[in-house]
Amino acid sequence: MTGTKKVSEMSSAEIKEAVRKSYERAAQSTRDDCCSASASETERNHGTSSCCNPESAELNSRTNHVEELGYEVVKMPDSGTESFTEYANPVAIADLKEGEVVLDLGSGAGLDMFHAARKVGSTGRVVGVDMTQAMIDNARDGAEKLGLDNVEFRLGDIEEIPVEDESIDVIISNCVINLAPNKAKVFQEAFRVLRPGGRMMVSDMILETELSEDIRQDISCYAGCIAGAILEEEYLQHIRNAGFVDVEIVDKVAWKQAFNTRIVAYKPKSGNN
Repeated sequence: MTGTKKVSEMSSAEIKEAVRKSYERAAQSTRDDCCSASASETERNHGTSSCCNPESAELNSRTNHVEELGYEVVKMPDSGTESFTEYANPVAIADLKEGEVVLDLGSGAGLDMFHAARKVGSTGRVVGVDMTQAMIDNARDGAEKLGLDNVEFRLGDIEEIPVEDESIDVIISNCVINLAPNKAKVFQEAFRVLRPGGRMMVSDMILETELSEDIRQDISCYAGCIAGAILEEEYLQHIRNAGFVDVEIVDKVAWKQAFNTRIVAYKPKSGNN
């Protein structure tokens, strides 16, 4: 196990700082691994292929990866594809419409945001929230290169989303919520910022069986998108407890003990549970 502390001995603030540092390294790196410096540690310690992308060992490059997810990579800047760390494409299931306001939780280098920005058009808007300044800097650079003026980037914690109440039509998130120590709070905040009738489309790592204690307690595995994952029913119950209805698993792809799962959920039109 790496480090001197087990995950269970770390505070939420310490876990978040470890994750932030990991993704800061990823944002500053030009290597072709799929996640972060910590993912390399995870590979060495546990023999996994990578963190959020179970197929990365079979792909020739990050460009091939994002093409398989349905992104218009030919129109994406290097700053977006080089720091891309996620596996599935939540925009593909979001059915975005022109004029909608979209929030990306854990927006990273902005690839999902850029894709969403084209979907919602000039009358729509996409807001990205990320805890890593280097990722936001990459995303801003990418948006400038693409000439996108309907995107906005905010530094913040997805457990305390820096967005106004009931101001968002659609929430997307891509392999990020598993990294939050308090997942219940993330979904409560998502419910708060969605307008009545709004929808949430997330891709995330979810477990069907418990992880070994060795993996669960390793902070490099946590930052590598696996040790922070929770069991499927617990994950879905957090969404329901926040007030969402019609919570449904769209699809899932097995990877080791985990599944990369795409989920849809809706805020009732009345705004009530």
